[in-house]
Amino acid sequence: MLKNIRFKIFGALLKPVSTYARRKRGELFVRKMQLKQNMRILDVGGQPQIWDYIEVPLKITCLNLPGISITTHKSHHEISYVEGDGCSMPEFHFGQFDLVFSNSVIEHVGNYEKRKAFADEVKRVSKNYWIQTPNKYFPIEAHCGMPFWWLYPKMMRSFFIERWRKKLPAWTQMVEETDVVSVVEIKTLFPKTNIRMEWLIFPKSIIAYSNSNSNSNELA
Repeated sequence: MLKNIRFKIFGALLKPVSTYARRKRGELFVRKMQLKQNMRILDVGGQPQIWDYIEVPLKITCLNLPGISITTHKSHHEISYVEGDGCSMPEFHFGQFDLVFSNSVIEHVGNYEKRKAFADEVKRVSKNYWIQTPNKYFPIEAHCGMPFWWLYPKMMRSFFIERWRKKLPAWTQMVEETDVVSVVEIKTLFPKTNIRMEWLIFPKSIIAYSNSNSNSNELA
């Protein structure tokens, strides 16, 4: 009971923070990627709600695992939904999209080999991309709400996970299968790209982005 209350409180506190962060990230995204009306965008692992913050009308394809996409959301964008795997997207051809967008997904796809396959597919279907992942040093871990989660010894994290598994098995599986992606790894997976740190007092997220129409270069 106390665990459920803690998670509800965490969710209630996180919502305004997430809304603020997404709004600011959306403004940065529009500015850095120079969005234009009817651009063809592939959102890998995302939901349509996140695009509510982007005013420019776009043609968006949301790719998700079966049964994940929320297809009833009303939007001012033209949104289509495809079931698939971001680590292997044979349904899309080389350079099919003007831009690939992915928000907090790469840390969920699996081990390093899976993350590399994900990155390679992103770069195959578009030369322009925007990939965001949480930063391990942000004080509150975005998925489980624990302070400085990734700094705990592995044995301590396993202790908490086993306790959570008894009452919240599906949620616990998500936490257990979430990995941390470092700045160094992001630079390796997306070489010769722009790396930007998103701040919310502390460094909250890592963003790797490439815009072939821009000459800007940033480094976290």
